[in-house]
Amino acid sequence: METHESLLRAAAAHETAGELLAAIDALQRANRLHGSASVEQRLVRLRRDAFARTAAALTALGAVPERAPAVDPALGLPATSRAGLDVELVRAAIAHHGSLIVRGMLSEQRVRTLRAAIDAALMARRSGPENRTSHYHELEGPDPQDRAFSAHDGLLTCDSPHALFELLETFYELGIDRLASEYLGERPALSIEKCTLRHMVPPCSGSWHQDGAFLGAEIRSLNVWIALSRCGRDAPGLDIMPRRYRRILPTGAFFDWDLSPEVIRLESPGVAPARPLFEAGDAVLFDHLCVHQTAYSPEMTQERYAIESWLFAPSAYPTKGGGLVI
Repeated sequence: METHESLLRAAAAHETAGELLAAIDALQRANRLHGSASVEQRLVRLRRDAFARTAAALTALGAVPERAPAVDPALGLPATSRAGLDVELVRAAIAHHGSLIVRGMLSEQRVRTLRAAIDAALMARRSGPENRTSHYHELEGPDPQDRAFSAHDGLLTCDSPHALFELLETFYELGIDRLASEYLGERPALSIEKCTLRHMVPPCSGSWHQDGAFLGAEIRSLNVWIALSRCGRDAPGLDIMPRRYRRILPTGAFFDWDLSPEVIRLESPGVAPARPLFEAGDAVLFDHLCVHQTAYSPEMTQERYAIESWLFAPSAYPTKGGGLVI
């Protein structure tokens, strides 16, 4: 019978032998039995080290389904339930419409757990270095600008070992790790710089963009954006262009990476933006070519919790940035 102690011993033996993936698996199982700040912090370091050792081996992807999935007529976007989620639907939805809405992907308990992890991480960050625990423990390596960019409405997931543990437990429970592996063609890595825990308090602003404008056009990506509170009407949500773009569009509206409304109109004549209404536990999946922005209007006065989880194929990873194997 596995115990916390036996799994820690097994993890140490695997790490000594250079078997980092096996060590990660043993530590993840140990932490399920008995949560430990030291184990959660060690897991982050091992996931980064395992990514650094990942050999590039670009694999062929599955064919793009010729048939486009049906769309929700109110949105112009395809939508499914957790039970209907599979890699072929994800591939078809992104290839033909740019994204896929997944209703009720997380259970109420998972939503509560992740929201509590975000609150604890933000509180630990505010408390100062002397009181920081696994809820907030900055990972060495991220560019200070990446950390600062997310700080106004959240924090990098890699800086909260406990939140990262709970997020990956959610992925394992739902099979998101397996789905992402099938979609990307290899075991995915979670972005150090782009995976973000969000607690957004209005007012806020948005800017149309494709993440490929700063991540690169030739990468393989899958973003699992999870709403942890109701949003899109009373709280900021997401605006999404409901069509597929096959290249990086001309940028430079306000920054060197964002898109002007004029460019979007020229590239998408007659296509209106979609503003999905999300319940807590809903999600949307898209890649680095999807055109989207934070959805905000003055009547939105409620706060929004969400997690932005960028997954990449290690062999087609952004040139700038680090990863954590999942």
